[in-house]
Amino acid sequence: MPFNIGPFELLLVLILALLVLGPGKLPEVGSALGRTIREFRKASTDVQESLSVEPTTAKASAARPVTPAAGTADVGEDRATS
Repeated sequence: MPFNIGPFELLLVLILALLVLGPGKLPEVGSALGRTIREFRKASTDVQESLSVEPTTAKASAARPVTPAAGTADVGEDRATS
């Protein structure tokens, strides 16, 4: 079990929840907690999927080498001699 909760501790927590909330409210709280956990897992999965997918346009532009245009001078070329 997660968090190292044994059967005795789990039973104690359930009995305390029953005493505090009552038998009428306990199923409503349990279903609301289940929906909350389900939504959290879905949102977490969506975030992980969006972070793991890389856009293809960034890969394509990074793969092309940059070449100087025709007729341009290099940085180290001396223009005074022409």
